Amino acid sequence: MQEKVDVDANRASRKWTRAEQVGRTLWAVATPFFALSPRIWWGWRRVLLRLFGASVGEGVHIYPTARIAIPWHLSLAQRCAVGDRVILYSLGKVSIGERATVSQGAHLCAGTHDLRDPARPLLKLPIQIGDDAWVAADAFIGPGVTVGPGAVVGARAVVMKDVRPGATVVGNPAREIR
Repeated sequence: MQEKVDVDANRASRKWTRAEQVGRTLWAVATPFFALSPRIWWGWRRVLLRLFGASVGEGVHIYPTARIAIPWHLSLAQRCAVGDRVILYSLGKVSIGERATVSQGAHLCAGTHDLRDPARPLLKLPIQIGDDAWVAADAFIGPGVTVGPGAVVGARAVVMKDVRPGATVVGNPAREIR
């Protein structure tokens, strides 16, 4: 009998509100218009993201192969860049600062589960990438992480803790090298 209670609690912890379900469904329908747009149609993708509630500054370059979970949780400051095949798993808020770059294949994951609770409820923890920061190719930024202004996250680094402003981190787990 105890097992049934835990399963039911786990199911309840994963539910999305009706508005979230509708929004995510509409975004899924709109995603091909984003993904199949010509590479240089930066403006079109900015408009589409704004229509779905994203805060998008002028001059943002986001590539058509970038994948975005929930656009209304996204804030892209002026002149930032989001490269090819970037995954913005924006279950929580994801903010990318002015002139910041998130390079190809990087994964920003703003969601996890509370492993201390048997129901494993979803935690939506924000990610912030500071102004002039660079998240290099294939790096992973975990839930709740802030990458400070001017910081550099090296290629394929796994960042699960905040990166101080101006620091350079590499490796798995990421460690500061300067």
